[in-house]
Amino acid sequence: MRLLDEIQQRKPFASLEEEALLNLWRTYEVLARAGEELFKTHGITGTQYNVLRILRGAGPGGATCGQIAERMVKADPDITRLLDRMEQRGLITRGRDTKDRRVVLTRISPAGAKLLAALDKPAADLVRKQLGGLGRRKLQELITMLEQVRAQQAGDGPA
Repeated sequence: MRLLDEIQQRKPFASLEEEALLNLWRTYEVLARAGEELFKTHGITGTQYNVLRILRGAGPGGATCGQIAERMVKADPDITRLLDRMEQRGLITRGRDTKDRRVVLTRISPAGAKLLAALDKPAADLVRKQLGGLGRRKLQELITMLEQVRAQQAGDGPA
């Protein structure tokens, strides 16, 4: 289905770039909605899922608030409050670094690790269902194009 039809727009887009951008936004919303529904059934949000994955990957050493923020797929303007809520739910733990008491390290808790492990297969199945039909070659092309767009925005790539 074409985006014009989906959003019931009668006139053409102002440019090909505008049509591409709106297609990206619309596609993100469709894919994200399905992910949020999955996470909701486990009592978390997509952002909390992202934090849990970051902390699992950080290992027993944990990560600082700044390190978590840098690695987030989708930026959260109030990462501290997000971590507060996750700590209250027992999904993470926080404590001062033994070498530098100014540094607060965040780690995934056993309950957070258990929740994340329970989501591993359903999340992988969802991603395969959402994008698997494109095939390996098209997926690699899509990844390359998206990386080029981000590099261009960062000033690292061709205009």
